[in-house]
Amino acid sequence: MALTALLGLLLPLVARADGIEALEAFLRSTKSGRADFTQTVTGPAREGQPARVRQSSGRFEFQRPDRFRFTYLKPFAQTLVADGQTLWLHDPDLNQVTARRQGQALASTPAALIAAAPDLVALRQAFDLSAAPERDGLQWVVAVPRQREGALRELRVGLRGAELVALDIVDGLGQRSQIRFAKVEANIALPVDTFQFKPPSGADVIRQ
Repeated sequence: MALTALLGLLLPLVARADGIEALEAFLRSTKSGRADFTQTVTGPAREGQPARVRQSSGRFEFQRPDRFRFTYLKPFAQTLVADGQTLWLHDPDLNQVTARRQGQALASTPAALIAAAPDLVALRQAFDLSAAPERDGLQWVVAVPRQREGALRELRVGLRGAELVALDIVDGLGQRSQIRFAKVEANIALPVDTFQFKPPSGADVIRQ
């Protein structure tokens, strides 16, 4: 009975260690990747009104330490590309491209965690990290930005071993975004032009 009680106390600690270890394994072993994603965005509940829910899906590709592409396919086309210097956002419906300096735009963001941080030590410079209990068969890590004035309030990372499976994001306005990855391919060779972007002719380019 004493041994059982002791194990009952230790098991939560083991689960907590697993989340951090899984994240460290992902950062250490996964240099590039490609996956399909679905994203569900739920707005903060307002008095007398149901929370607004929006869903989208597309393809995600990355090459650490500083390149990635989110290609939204449904319900509307949109592309987000980090080429190592500039973060590009292309909205075909508006015929508009927004360009920002990548280093400033990605600090303390989910993309920084996935595609920029070289290791756990570097990640801890931007986030306070803590392990969370296992849920849905995944190990979870809670990441809270050290710079609290940014748009991100909290990020939860769900991993299965060294594989990234889920991101749960809460922004400063209380909006929650849940991203789930599927058909994950890790450490694959991606074409060089995957992370290149040239504004379409005639598009309105806004530089920030």
